[in-house]
Amino acid sequence: MNRTRASRIATAVATAVVLPFALVACSESGSDTKAASTQASEEAAAADKAPASEAMTPDQPFGPACAGVPKEGAGSFDGMAKDPVATAASNNPALSTLVAAVKQAGLVDTLNSARGITVFAPTNDAFAKIPKADLDKVLADKKKLTDILTYHVVGRNLTPEQLENGSFETLQKGMVTTSGSGKSYKVNDSASVVCGNVSTSNATVYIVDSVLMPQ
Repeated sequence: MNRTRASRIATAVATAVVLPFALVACSESGSDTKAASTQASEEAAAADKAPASEAMTPDQPFGPACAGVPKEGAGSFDGMAKDPVATAASNNPALSTLVAAVKQAGLVDTLNSARGITVFAPTNDAFAKIPKADLDKVLADKKKLTDILTYHVVGRNLTPEQLENGSFETLQKGMVTTSGSGKSYKVNDSASVVCGNVSTSNATVYIVDSVLMPQ
């Protein structure tokens, strides 16, 4: 009887000693699981709240003047992507002077039928920098006008990365140089890209704030 009682007492003591440690271990395991779950939830929430700009794909248009492009319709980025470049430009209010010049030079079909080209497209404000008398003279001289307009066209698609330090032959056979990085680029060290990487069905368009003159 004494041995049996002693055995029971020893078992009870061992249980009393082990049980608290087991409870602590379970508690710590539960805390770790809860912490991991909380961290995962916080990371998911942070991802949902990430700025939209971080999720933008590299091939999207960029530049301050892009804000003035219509959000819907034929003149929007989606609308322009469906049309060849001369037609797409005609739907953009900021390029109406360029479109008039292209029509005057008889280049609409030439530009619309080309494949895989890049167009540096001067805005209306870019043309407004040219004195009216000089601009009228250029518009009246079809050969000179054609030379100027085709100087704005490169016979292949150019990515923003290629503009970082580039030199490209134009359809006019002259050369344009480009420089910059990120979302800031210049052409011939004089014209700034104000809305770049705009897609049309047959071209990549970089809208610039100055008219380029053949060199």
